[in-house]
Amino acid sequence: MEFSAQMIASFLEGEVIGNPDAAVSSVAKIEEAKSGDLAFLANPKYEHYIYDTAATIVIVAKDFAPSRPVDATLIKVDDPYGSFARLLDLYVANKPQKSGISPLASISEKASVADDAYVGPFAVIDDGAVIGKGCKIYPHSYIGMGVRLGDNVIVNSGVKIYEGCVLGDNVILHSGCVIGADGFGFAPVDGRYKKIPQIGNVVIENDVEIGANTCVDRATMGSTVLRRGVKLDNLIQIGHNVVIDHDTVAAAQVGIAGSTKIGANCMFAGQVGVAGHITVADKTQIGSQAGVGSAVKREGEVLLGTPAFHARDFQRAFMVFKELPEMRREIAALKRELAELRGDK
Repeated sequence: MEFSAQMIASFLEGEVIGNPDAAVSSVAKIEEAKSGDLAFLANPKYEHYIYDTAATIVIVAKDFAPSRPVDATLIKVDDPYGSFARLLDLYVANKPQKSGISPLASISEKASVADDAYVGPFAVIDDGAVIGKGCKIYPHSYIGMGVRLGDNVIVNSGVKIYEGCVLGDNVILHSGCVIGADGFGFAPVDGRYKKIPQIGNVVIENDVEIGANTCVDRATMGSTVLRRGVKLDNLIQIGHNVVIDHDTVAAAQVGIAGSTKIGANCMFAGQVGVAGHITVADKTQIGSQAGVGSAVKREGEVLLGTPAFHARDFQRAFMVFKELPEMRREIAALKRELAELRGDK
C-alpha cells in the first residue's frame, strides 16, 4: 500500500515541503533509507544524513531549516519522533492480521474464547480460562487454569501464563516470558530448605508490555501487581508480591526482589538490582548497574552506583575514585617526609 506526502501530512496535521504526490510504501532509518521509504529526523546530530538520504519523504520538525538542498520531500510537524510513531501504528494496523482458531490448538471445553480471537497451532488453553475479544494467542503458548485475559491481548509464541493470573486490556507479552511461576520462597528447616507454597497470582493491568524471556513471579499470598502502562524490557526478573505502579519502565536485566513496592513513572536502566521489602518513590530514576539496598523516600531522585546514592554525589565520588592511586602515592610520600622531619627511625 502506498501513501502520498499529502495523505501523510493530512494525517499528521503537518506541512508538505516539496512534491505532495511523492509516495512511499515502507519505512526506514534515515541513514539506511532507499527510494520509496519514509524516514524521520528528530535528533539534530543526525542532520547530516538528510542531505544524502535516498528516502522519498522525511518527517522533520517545524523549525528545521536545511543548510543545503534536500532531495527528499519534507513533512514538517511539531514532534517528528511522535509523528513517526503514529505512522508506525498505522502501518502495523494495516498489516494482515491472524484470525481463527487452529485445529491444532488444544482448548478446554471449560474455557471461554471470544469469537474473534486468534489461537495458533499447538497453543493450549486450560480449564476455566477466559480469552477476551480481539486476543491473539500465538503458537506454543500456554494459558493456565482460570487465567483471564482482557480484550486485545497479544500472547506471542512460547509464552506461559500460570494458573489464576489476570491480565487487562491491550497487554502485550513477548516470546518466552513467564507470568505466574512460583516466587522464590523457601524456609530453612533442620538445615535444609523447605518450599513455601506460592498460592497467590499475578495481576497485570491495561496497556502493559513485557519483553521476551522476562519472568513475573506469582505472590506467596495476594497478588504481584503491574499497574497500568508499565513497560518491561527483555530478561527482567520481578519477584513475588512486588507492586509496580503505573507508567514505570525498566530496561533489560533489571531484577526486583520480593515484596518491594515501586512507585509510578520510575525509570530503571539496564542491570539495576533492587533489594526486597523496600519502597521506591514515584519518578525515581536509577542508572545502569546500580544496586538499591534501602528505601528511596524522596520523589524524583536520580541514583547511581552500588549501593546507589544521589547521582551528583556519585559523579563527584567517581572523580575521586580515578585519583585514588595517585593520592595513595602522595600520602605515602608525605608520611616519609614527616617521619624524616621528626627524626623517626
